[in-house]
Amino acid sequence: MDRPIELRIPDGRMAFGDVPEHIDERLQAAVKARGVPERCEELLWEAHRLGPRVLLVYYALYKYYFNRKRFADAERVAQIGLEAAAREGGFSGDWRTLAADSTAWTAEGPQRFVLFTLKALAFINLRRDRLADARAILDKLAEIDPLDQVGYGVIAALAKGVEGE
Repeated sequence: MDRPIELRIPDGRMAFGDVPEHIDERLQAAVKARGVPERCEELLWEAHRLGPRVLLVYYALYKYYFNRKRFADAERVAQIGLEAAAREGGFSGDWRTLAADSTAWTAEGPQRFVLFTLKALAFINLRRDRLADARAILDKLAEIDPLDQVGYGVIAALAKGVEGE
């Protein structure tokens, strides 16, 4: 039996940028519909259609897919979200080219979204048994976010455990 989808939409504390009320309504409806996965997914994509530049929608989508163990879909949405954040923030959409001075990584908005999404991509890669890819992302996070603002250290510890097996 599948366990229920864990989908909580942050109330702004993640600071990815503004969420218009009509989009937030769809996101909150998706949370309430999590017991009906098809409806939940439909509401998330409706939120995306209404606000394709709202970064929290990408977060909700990749989290939904990750929790459904649809890792390829989660990775695809996270990659698209990174590109959207790069356009918003005015930096490269290719995470491999990012550097500590690419942007103000401690700022809220697209920068924060990139850090969270790279953390998610590292975890997705671990779940897909792609340790080298996860390690490359974690190394990039250590370079651009040495203070570990988003808690990627937890994923790094998991990766070390996998490496030690």
